[in-house]
Amino acid sequence: MYEYIQGQLAEINPAYAVIDVGGTGFILQITLNTYTKISGLPSCKLYAHHIVREDAQLLFGFADTEERELFRLLISVSGVGPNTARLLLSSLSVAELKESILLAKVGVLKAVKGIGEKSAQRIIVDLKDKLDKGTGIAQKVDFSHNTIREESLSGLVILGFPKKVAEKAVDEVIRDLKQLTVNTGEPAALSVERIIKEALKRL
Repeated sequence: MYEYIQGQLAEINPAYAVIDVGGTGFILQITLNTYTKISGLPSCKLYAHHIVREDAQLLFGFADTEERELFRLLISVSGVGPNTARLLLSSLSVAELKESILLAKVGVLKAVKGIGEKSAQRIIVDLKDKLDKGTGIAQKVDFSHNTIREESLSGLVILGFPKKVAEKAVDEVIRDLKQLTVNTGEPAALSVERIIKEALKRL
């Protein structure tokens, strides 16, 4: 029903914003990420999502369409309501949340209040394929970035390998892939799956 609401920012706090449009105030529930982006502005434009219930009509506002789209994907998951989705988007940035889903980082999702093991797994299973497969998240992460290294190490430890032994194998794989990039001039695909598979050959 509403694509966006644009007007004077009459009131704002971390939970909601009131936008004055021609003398009419619209109250929109917001995430902490959106609050940070619009706080202090005299006016703003929030992309809206309208929810109609028997006892209420709710407007949720987002600083950009990417956050709104992720919100809509989250509430499509069984057991995840708008308040839970908003809490996830307040606890993690859009990039962090997408990364957690694409890399199946259950622990990161579980760290958010109200998200248990089953809910975290359900979010990952339901949304992993729905998120843009063309993002190439594994390829975008630089060799110096610790995320993939830590995920790979964690996976090997879960499989039963001692941390120090696994750490050595992971570092060797990353070093060799980095050298391969230098030798060929082509960026080697870096992913948790590839690092674990290569490390298993060395353990």
